[in-house]
Amino acid sequence: MEAGFSEMRNELQSWDAFWRRIQLECQQLHTQLLKTKEYKDMLEMQIKHQSPCVQLTEQLENKTTGLLLLAQSQEHQREELNKIRNIVYQEEQSHCSEQERMKTEISDLTEELHQKEITIATIMEKAGLLERQLKMELEIKDKLLAQQQLLDFQYKVIQSENTHLKEMV
Repeated sequence: MEAGFSEMRNELQSWDAFWRRIQLECQQLHTQLLKTKEYKDMLEMQIKHQSPCVQLTEQLENKTTGLLLLAQSQEHQREELNKIRNIVYQEEQSHCSEQERMKTEISDLTEELHQKEITIATIMEKAGLLERQLKMELEIKDKLLAQQQLLDFQYKVIQSENTHLKEMV
């Protein structure tokens, strides 16, 4: 009996192990069933939302195209800005060169003016000296003229006396 009991116990343990394997497989199948349901629900949602997804995809493509056009426009504007910067730089360089040329010309003209002022001052000084010399010479000539006139007068007086004396002789 004990042998039968042991045999029954072994058989029961065997059935218990078998039962556990079946339960484990059922749990696995249940887990797979839940995953399949989730996947099915997700697919149904995607199918239901497929047209909004398509719309969103089209909007995304449109925005992407718009962004590409904007990037191209921005690149074009950047190129134009660089051209304008180059033109402004060249104009500034030209303006600076012109300013330097004008400064040099002004400096040269100022130097020339200074030289002319010195020349004028020298001429004025010489003119002052000449004027004094002329005044002195004029005074001398006036004295000589006065002496000449006095001598002429004396000569006439002497001549007249001479003529008077000749007549008397």
